[in-house]
Amino acid sequence: MQSSTRLSVVVFATSLLALAPTANAQNQPEPSKPSPTTPGPSGPSANIPDNKLDAAAAAAKSVSMIKQDYAQRIAQASDSDKSRLADEGRQALTKAVTDQGLSVGEYTAIMQVAQNDPAVREKILQRLK
Repeated sequence: MQSSTRLSVVVFATSLLALAPTANAQNQPEPSKPSPTTPGPSGPSANIPDNKLDAAAAAAKSVSMIKQDYAQRIAQASDSDKSRLADEGRQALTKAVTDQGLSVGEYTAIMQVAQNDPAVREKILQRLK
């Protein structure tokens, strides 16, 4: 099914974006706050509440659109603007996640679980429809 393949790509891309350093990372290191409820790849995925899955799916939609927008803008930008656009994009990605009531750490953890757990991935897929 095309939708399933598309979601897998979106989940992979969005979780990488949340983890990826920006081109200007040396100026401001991203604080890493471990989430106390971060499930591991083999951890119980049933512990992710429905409201968190709802928020992660909504954030994934926004993150995907922002990623596409900034990828195009950075590709077309002059070398001197790329760093500024990367920072701006990172801030937009963070805002897209936090606007849904999640921390970047929570979002990243949920997306990582979705990559490794077909049941969680399917729950997010259903919310993206």
